[in-house]
Amino acid sequence: MSGTTTQHDILPLAGMRVIDLAEGAGEGCGRFLADLGADVLRIERPGGSPGRADPIGFGLGNANKRSAVLDLDGADGAGRLLAAVAGADLLIESFRTAEAQARGLTPERLLEANPELVVVSITDFGRTGPYRDRLADEDVLAAAGGVLCRSGRPGHVPLLPPEGVVGQVVGVHAAWAALVAYVKRLRTGRGEHVDVSAHEAVVHGVDPAFGAQGTAAAGRAESFPRDRPDAADFYPVFPCADGHVRICLLATRQWRAMFGWLGEPAEFADPRFDAIPARFAAAGRLHPLIAALFAGRSRDELVAEGTARGIPIAGMLDADEVLAADHFRESGSLVDAELGDGLRARVPSGYVTVDGVRAGLRAPVPAPGTDTLGFAPAPVRDLGLPGQAEGERPLAGLRVLDLGIIVFGAELGRLFADQGADVIKIENSAFPDGLRQTRKGGGMNPSFAWAQRNKRGLGLDLRSAEGSGLFRDLVARADVVLANFKPGTLESLGFSHAELAAVNPRIVVSDSSAFGSRGPWRGRMGYGPLVRAACGLSELWRDPAADPSAPEAFCDGSTVYPDHVAAHVTAVAVLAAVIGRSRTGRGAAVDTAQADAALMALGPTLARASLRPGTETAEGNARRGRAPAGVFPCAGDDEWCVVSVADDVRWRRLVAATGLPDDPDLRTAAGRLARRSEIEQALGRWTAERSPDEVTRVLQDAGVPAAGMLRLPDELTDPQLVAREAFGVLEHAQLSVPVPTGARIARFSSVPDPELRPAPMPGEHTREICAEVLGSGADEIDGLVAAGVLQAPVEAPADR
Repeated sequence: MSGTTTQHDILPLAGMRVIDLAEGAGEGCGRFLADLGADVLRIERPGGSPGRADPIGFGLGNANKRSAVLDLDGADGAGRLLAAVAGADLLIESFRTAEAQARGLTPERLLEANPELVVVSITDFGRTGPYRDRLADEDVLAAAGGVLCRSGRPGHVPLLPPEGVVGQVVGVHAAWAALVAYVKRLRTGRGEHVDVSAHEAVVHGVDPAFGAQGTAAAGRAESFPRDRPDAADFYPVFPCADGHVRICLLATRQWRAMFGWLGEPAEFADPRFDAIPARFAAAGRLHPLIAALFAGRSRDELVAEGTARGIPIAGMLDADEVLAADHFRESGSLVDAELGDGLRARVPSGYVTVDGVRAGLRAPVPAPGTDTLGFAPAPVRDLGLPGQAEGERPLAGLRVLDLGIIVFGAELGRLFADQGADVIKIENSAFPDGLRQTRKGGGMNPSFAWAQRNKRGLGLDLRSAEGSGLFRDLVARADVVLANFKPGTLESLGFSHAELAAVNPRIVVSDSSAFGSRGPWRGRMGYGPLVRAACGLSELWRDPAADPSAPEAFCDGSTVYPDHVAAHVTAVAVLAAVIGRSRTGRGAAVDTAQADAALMALGPTLARASLRPGTETAEGNARRGRAPAGVFPCAGDDEWCVVSVADDVRWRRLVAATGLPDDPDLRTAAGRLARRSEIEQALGRWTAERSPDEVTRVLQDAGVPAAGMLRLPDELTDPQLVAREAFGVLEHAQLSVPVPTGARIARFSSVPDPELRPAPMPGEHTREICAEVLGSGADEIDGLVAAGVLQAPVEAPADR
């Protein structure tokens, strides 16, 4: 047990005591908590975790943790762990059900040992449901979780996303659920079991079918046909003299800037092209004009001029170019660090900065067993919130002022609202949230309804002196401020953390942007597609079978990643800061960059690229170090499955289940990789004669990870998601029909599911909030509405 004071002591989760038994993607949960200052004790088997076979992946997943060795299958292993649990706040595990039962380490037994413990179980498909015993890795989850069906070129084989994208979401999702349960424990004194399904984390967290879909969704009408969507025009890519660039023309002002750069062509002078749908419909005529403008110019030249004109634009970088980028070095996003056992590489540091300190990689993974079981005493904490009644949501009593916009901002505030916080969405009619855009006009659409549920709406002009004063009055009565404007915007409004802390020393201010508040790119406008381009993700999400110079080779056009996961990252950091002030009495400034979320997902890839420059390129479906592995055809119209054989044991199981030849030369990974094409063609012939469900059933029964490619509408009837009640129904008076919606972040033993209150119309609750929170009288409110400082509906909203 360490007794020294380190940097983590000043981070928000300092004093939180965590036992980490997770393997695989679940390791990311403990790593993020450790980054934020928690004392995370990694328990390994004698000889070390099997994950140490991959020193880069293990090093990144377990940095900042301590290590103790314990034989949980030995005579006294379980007993020693149960004794250690008494001094812990949280335990993370990824046991299979039979494994937990055999060891006597079920969640129920752990909670008996410490009734105040939060137990987080991270398993492939969750602890309940018909698929609870199935196996999965990242690629299988991509198929089962609705990611694969949207990735790839139309008319071609679906394309798996780059390594890390899916696994990252699981760890971050679990970290949020863990802190929500921990806050409940602090307020009630009672522990909690959190059942995290990696499958559901992917369905709801990568790019949810029934969640905020981005401004560009206003311009397209999808019917979820067979085949992959033709996404090349969503966030278009154009060749240039030394590579490619991507642009995102979403706001009217951005289009008009592009129109001017093109020389104001007469055929696009009609004001109707100010709207996204008209530009989408004319892409066949518009995009060749842009391509001709860009063709002879360099990426840097185009990015510089586009940025100066106010056009969101980014160069498409590869892994080596990302590692060399001045921005990521100067911002602290990438660092040269030891990962353990003398291995050094250039890697992502961490997700967030808190009070100017990067909450990132501080210490390499230790050798197995360098520490012992045990923790320092827990600090005294006072959340400053009232005690919690039975059935109340964990964040009830927390007030959040939500200035967030588009997908990231909407998702971040929703996470707090779903857990009971009073989230007040502040809008100004002169600067409407782009997420409200619809194909037919109006202020409500499914994306907005999904992402803004459970919030109240306040119309307020922050740029007026009176509006600024009212906002400060709200800050004095609030706990958190959320914003994701261009860096410097809060400061220009007079709302920096320092200024707001002078009003309320306990306030937590989250300021998020595409590339962060430090470094040469801090002034760049950015959306998820531009972040992917600049972080190397788009280049890795390229079909290697396509012409590398062709824009359609890039297959990430239908996703808004990393918007959703970056919002979850920020939510974890903000809630950690709220927990941290229970120890210090002070709020905090939380700074997040969406780019850092993308870089963290690519950590192992970037580390390998730093060690072997020029080797990390798009791998497509031929997954590194595994064979057979990838996407295989199934019987039916555009039906596919994913199969993943990672070791010799699973190869033997595959041979037994499918009748593939038991060739002695194929009994080792090296032998299989040498003859990859041959065995994958043979496996493809076997799968092509069977439905995805049959392939999945046969292989999973044999102990081989496999899944059929699930299409988005089919999520609503998937047996596992149905059994776990993964979706609810959201109604809104402004929508023609109710819409499905994600039901919860995890299954909790006592925390209730979120309410499903409708998203607010602009200024819907202005009068209510001013009267209730600020104590304003009706005449005062009327005067401020008449002056345009406040905005409220002319008529009462429809009955809900």
